[in-house]
Formats: sequence, C-alpha cells, structure tokens
Amino acid sequence: MALERDIEFLYEIATMRNIQRGWRQHLGTDCANVLDHTIRVQWLALILARMEGGANEEKVLKMALVHDAPETRTSDLSYVQKVYADEKEDKAAHDMFEGTSMPDFYSDILKEYHERQSLEAKVVKDADNLDVDFELYELAERGSKLPEKWKSHRQLIRDEKLYTDSAKKIWDNLNKVDVGQWHLNANKWLHIPEAGL
Repeated sequence: MALERDIEFLYEIATMRNIQRGWRQHLGTDCANVLDHTIRVQWLALILARMEGGANEEKVLKMALVHDAPETRTSDLSYVQKVYADEKEDKAAHDMFEGTSMPDFYSDILKEYHERQSLEAKVVKDADNLDVDFELYELAERGSKLPEKWKSHRQLIRDEKLYTDSAKKIWDNLNKVDVGQWHLNANKWLHIPEAGL
C-alpha cells in the first residue's frame, strides 16, 4: 500500500502549483503560487542556515519542503481568513502523510517546525516570512504601490517576528540589491564580448 500512497502523494503535492496565495484575494495582484513560494523558502532557509551556523541543513530543507504542504488540503488562508476559518492543518497533514513512506514528515518534521523551538524551525519560519519581502520588492519593480503601503507592517514583522540575526540582516539589505541586477550581470554581452546579435 505504501507505494500506491506515495504515488497518490506525488500527484497531490503537484497541485501546490494550482494553489494561489490567500492574500491574492485582498490585493488583487498577481503573486507567487504556493509551489513558487515553497521553492524560494527552501533556498532562503538553506542560506539562513549557513549564515547562522550550527543548523542541520537536511532538517532545514525537509522543514522548508513541508512547511506549507498541508495547504493542498486546506488551501492557503490569508491573514484575514485565519481569523474566521478553522483550517484543521494538523488533521490535513496527518491524513496527507498517512500510509506513505514519509510519516516522519508529519510526526516529526512538521510538528517541530510548528513548535518553533529548534534553530531549524526558526530558520524556516524566517525564510517563510522573508519570502513575502522578496515578493514585495518584485511587485514594486512591476509598479505596484503595495510595498510602500505595507512598509511599516513589514518593519514590524522584521522587528518582532524574525527569529534570527541572519534573517534581519537579509531584510535590512534587500533594498540594496536591485531586483533585476542578477540577470543584467549574467548578460551574454558582458561574458561573451565577441557575441553577435
């Protein structure tokens, strides 16, 4: 049965690409879906883990991978919806992993993430929060007024919700790096001067 459940799980997890972020409703703007968000959270968490030192990178990656996985069953509830809805994330996570070859993702990894006691859990939650700020800078690049409107709220998140000094350091430096600089620096005209049109 475990193989069949693993295959079912893989079909289920692929639906993360179809789940829109809850705050999209309130903002009426195009933003990353849950799968897009999860991928950057993984990379952010790995960078934070290395900056912090002493974190178990394998555990960090597993937590980042699973941190929003139950949203395949609950959807991504926004900061407004969470006031009114009982998302039953714990039940969703239990049922999602039950019978698969990865029950530890529910019984150990996800529970540790939600308890926020370990360095790994704090790193992943910081990555989860920081991804919003990365996206806000991307939205500003496209002309959105939202980042300016959220500036004081995001400062509050930085000051009161980020756990690690490394996350705060990244947050403090986000405005120093242009959103598009990476591809301008990778431009073929800079690396292959003899390239034709």
